[in-house]
Parts: sequence; C-alpha cells; structure tokens
Amino acid sequence: ASMQDCVEIAKRVGQRVGDELRIPVYLYEAAAMRPERANLENIRKGQYEGLKKEIESDLNRKPDFGPSNLPKAGATVIGAREPLVAFNVYLTTDDVSIAKKIAKAVRQSSGGLRYVKGLGLLVDGRAQVSMNLTNFRETPIARVVEFIRREAGRYGVGIHHSELVGLIPQEALVDAAVWYTQLDGFSEEQILESRLFSSPSARSSTTQPVTFIEQLAAPTPTPGGGSAGAYAGAMGAGLVAMVSGITMGKKKYADVEAEMQAIRVVAENLRKELTQAVDDDASSFEVLMATFRLPKETDEQKSARNSAIIKATLNAAHVPLHVASDAVKVMELAIKCARHGILSAISDSMSAFAMSRAALTAAGYNVRININSLEDKSVGDKMLAELVELEFEADKLELEIQAVMKERGGI
Repeated sequence: ASMQDCVEIAKRVGQRVGDELRIPVYLYEAAAMRPERANLENIRKGQYEGLKKEIESDLNRKPDFGPSNLPKAGATVIGAREPLVAFNVYLTTDDVSIAKKIAKAVRQSSGGLRYVKGLGLLVDGRAQVSMNLTNFRETPIARVVEFIRREAGRYGVGIHHSELVGLIPQEALVDAAVWYTQLDGFSEEQILESRLFSSPSARSSTTQPVTFIEQLAAPTPTPGGGSAGAYAGAMGAGLVAMVSGITMGKKKYADVEAEMQAIRVVAENLRKELTQAVDDDASSFEVLMATFRLPKETDEQKSARNSAIIKATLNAAHVPLHVASDAVKVMELAIKCARHGILSAISDSMSAFAMSRAALTAAGYNVRININSLEDKSVGDKMLAELVELEFEADKLELEIQAVMKERGGI
C-alpha cells in the first residue's frame, strides 16, 4: 500500500473510533490534518491532565474526530508514517550527562538531525543515547552513528556498541553497509539474494502475473489447472476488494460504508488465501508425484508407498476443495457489491463473480480427478459431498446475481 492509502485508512479508522467508541482521535505524521500535529510530541503536550483542561476550551486542541471532552479512557492518536527504527547507541562511559548532551545535539527538536528523536539514559551501568529514527531514507543510520561518534569524541569517550530494538527494513541496513564500505555506483541488483529472489523461479505468482502465465504455458506438470483456478479466485477476490474500496468514502453510498469496509476486509483475506493456494496446489501435486517414485520391492515398502499415495492424493484433493469453498465466499461478496456497491463498477462485481465461478469449476474438476484415482473411492466421499453442496450453492448464487444485474444494471 502507498502512503496515501495508509493515510486514507488512518482517517477512516479515526472516524470510526471517534464516532463509535466516543474517544477523541488525533491524526499525526503523514495523516495529520493540521501541520503542527505531524509531530506526535505536539499532540502529547500536557499529557492527560493538560489535555483534559484544554480540549473543551482551546480550539487548537480540538480532536480531528470524536468528542471535545476527555473520557476516562483518554484520547488516542492514529497516523501513517514511514517505518520507525528504534536504535540505541551505548557509550564507553557511565556518565549519563554526556549521553544527554549528545542526545540534545542529535535530535531534531533541539537543532540536530531531521527525523531523529533522542534521549540520554543510563542503562545497565552504561550511558546510552536512545533514539527513534522516523525516516531512515532522509536521515540514514550511518549518518546518525557518525554524528554521535563525533560528539562523543568531544567529551573524550567513544561508541561501545549499538542496539536495535524490534524490526528494521533491510534497505536501512544495506544503506549503512554501502556507506561504511564506501561502495561507488552500487546497485541493489548486485546483492546475490536480491537476484535469486527476483529470478523467474523465485518470483511469486501473485506479484508476477506475466511470469505465472508463462509458467502455465511451459511444458511442465506444474503449475496446472488447480493453480489456474486458485489464481482466478484470487482475481475475483481482488475485484471485490477494489469495488468495495472505491465505494467507500462516497457520500452517495454513506449508508453502506460499514458494509463495504467489512466486505473489503474479508475479500482481502480471501485473496491472500487463494493466492497461497496457487503455490499450494502445485506443491501438493509435486508431493503426490514423488510418492509414486517410492520403492516397492518388499511388502513393507509397498504398504508404505500405498499409504503415502493415499495421503498425498487426499491432500491434493483438499487444496482445490478449499479453493472451491473460498470461491463461493467470493461469489457471495460479489453479489453484495453488485447490489450495494458503486453503480459505475457493477460490471467489475459481475466479473468478480465470473472469475470466482470459474475458480469453483476448475477446483471441482481437480477434486474429482484426484478422488477418482483412489482404489477405495469411498475415502473421498465426504469431500465429494462437500463439493456437490458448494456447487449447488453456486447455482443459486448464479440466479441471484443475474437478477441483480437485470434490476440494477439493466442487462
């Protein structure tokens, strides 16, 4: 998601928290609706007691959403920002006053580096410059470290070690490595793992649609029809997410805002599940093929091989059965979007239904072919019964969406 997407999400969540929970909400960082609120410290100023007095009388303290009075639960902030890096530097001294001086010099609020917040602390008997780096692209970690090293030298101390709290984007570490090794003309493509992960065999079928189609066309057993069906279902779920997303925020459709938000969440989850099923289907087939290559010289080997084949076959049938179940769920969401979503996207809702119906059909073929390959077909009776029930439900949904299309779409 782009930063603008995150900003829109922050605003929608903020409005819901304010309206439904009756808690004052302040938007900060990139989502800030007032420039001074981009800095979280400005919102926190005065803490609970100060805000309780000012929120009702000071227009500058009026929340972006929710009531202008402070309940016992207090207020909350919701924002959109770049990844924050919690980074600490320990000094070769226990003199915390030095850490405080360096923190004052490095942090933006007192004239230091932009996007750096810092405090001087004593931790485990060692002076520490504790920092939050709010934009590592604009103020790289290496620059912060060297600034602290220079300031520490003024007081006759050095850097003992640094510490990362939580997670850090890989880009930030690569940037620091390039800076310290003084690599000239470095490209991300020169990193071996980057090349490996971007190779055709390692690319995710979800982010490389052209590659996936090429893989389907290749003279190899996988990916096959099961993966194609799952991909169709994922596209259907993606269209549902799109239609519900563009309906949200429109005044004309304010009465279905909550419904569209809920649909989008479910559609996104289904899209991820179906996307994963693209690879799962191929993997399950490869495992099944491997079981046929198991040794069968002795009775014990034959028995083990037969058990492995049955287990792998049932798993190969279970993956498309789950796709079929998800596909029907997408069809149900598509009908809701066609009925209540933005009218200009009704054909997209219909397309979502068509893609998910295709996913169900493809999945059904794969469930049946796998079950049919078993000597004891009764083992798969329960799965076949579930599939038939899903197909029966899909037939009813087909009639329903045709009626919606005629009534609302005029065709």
